[in-house]
Amino acid sequence: MGLDFGGPISRGRTKSPSAKEIVMPAKKLKRFLDENHIRYVSIRHSPAYTAQETAASAHIPGKELAKTVMLFIDGQMAMAVLPSTRMLDLELLRTMAGAESVTLATENQFKDRFPDCEAGAMPPFGNLYDMRVFSDRSLTLDEQIAFNAGSHAELIQLSYEDFEHLVQPEVGEFAYTSKARV
Repeated sequence: MGLDFGGPISRGRTKSPSAKEIVMPAKKLKRFLDENHIRYVSIRHSPAYTAQETAASAHIPGKELAKTVMLFIDGQMAMAVLPSTRMLDLELLRTMAGAESVTLATENQFKDRFPDCEAGAMPPFGNLYDMRVFSDRSLTLDEQIAFNAGSHAELIQLSYEDFEHLVQPEVGEFAYTSKARV
């Protein structure tokens, strides 16, 4: 059901990623989406490592690009999913989760949990990796969301409704715009 737009863009002397680097990380996710008859679009873009670079490279509005933040909630690894334009408030998430503690996970602490993904490019499908997922309520306002597909050069875009149906995240308010905080 997925649609595939574009290919890697090579600018100047920059080496473009191989097909294996672009396509392989998304294999598990795409299989899951296809098995569940979900309509999605695969968007390949120039390699990007920050949310702002990714949104610009893929021509996606920043508020529709969902970023995945890895955490420990009472010692258990979990995912927080929020718009790339917002910041995570650990205290709000701790309260929402009814937890004693919420701390950010380092890349070294989570990279082995995602052997099929490039470091820092995991999709917000914790259900595929046996972990809780928290989604900021602001994402529910967007009809479509996009997120890393396991690679720094590919996004998956689908309806928020389908994401919520498949992942069944715990939805609450735990993100803020950086301008709102001083």
